[in-house]
Amino acid sequence: MRWLMCCLTMLAVPAWAEPVHGFRFHIVTGDDSAQTRRIADDLSKRLVPLSALFRTELAQRRRMIYFAIGPVALRDVAARKDDCMIIAAFTSSQVWRAIAAATTPARAAAMTAVYAEPAPADQLRLVALLYRRPVRIAAIVGAGGAYFKPMLNGAAVVEELAPGDDINRVINRIAPSEVLLAMPDSTVYNAENIRNILLSTYRHKQGVIGFSADMVKAGALATTYSEIEDINAQVAEMAATFVATGTLAPPQFPRYFSTIVNEGVARSLDIDVGAAARKFAHHPPARPR
Repeated sequence: MRWLMCCLTMLAVPAWAEPVHGFRFHIVTGDDSAQTRRIADDLSKRLVPLSALFRTELAQRRRMIYFAIGPVALRDVAARKDDCMIIAAFTSSQVWRAIAAATTPARAAAMTAVYAEPAPADQLRLVALLYRRPVRIAAIVGAGGAYFKPMLNGAAVVEELAPGDDINRVINRIAPSEVLLAMPDSTVYNAENIRNILLSTYRHKQGVIGFSADMVKAGALATTYSEIEDINAQVAEMAATFVATGTLAPPQFPRYFSTIVNEGVARSLDIDVGAAARKFAHHPPARPR
């Protein structure tokens, strides 16, 4: 849960007139935990195929690519004066957007990310696979999560949590909905109220589609989730594309994922979970040996 809450805290794509050759990569971390070391070790191995393009000429413009692992590392590299590119990972979309907004336009244009949380489109698809019939879906967003609304594309009723609002009152307002699609908005969900939200929705017979596997283990119905290797595979692909084309892709949600279902909650909600929901996934291509 600590890792979950850590992750809770648009980009103009630069045009390049000349082809680019030769890059130096540097992985920046915000701590020395076992999980962070695992992320960095796996990512460094995935960057090996690009090592033939490494050069040591530091004067070349924007040949340094920083890989910022987590929000602490992202804040660090975003504040540096280096003329570099930044690819962030394991940071939520909300935190990434806040950091990008707090820096200069030039720096923000040189930043991109693979977000930590599931893609809303994949979560909506999971709802369809779980229920196999039309259901009313609700989502709750705060002031910092308003950007989620267009991503839901009218598929969910969006309730806003204004500053000072009681989350329980908002939960009661969405009682007619069968599903709560939880978005990783720290102004709505935090370590103190997640358990209360899960209990309240459970009493209302609502299934919660969480934004992490930990949330499902705590009592949400289901979610798509990405392993370290899934995120790192996408980050490496993003770096390879930049090296090949000189174009930095816009920030994006994870494209590789698996699904976890809380079978006990599903039974309590009288949901017959089919194989299509359990196996809903998109795995990265196998790494060459």
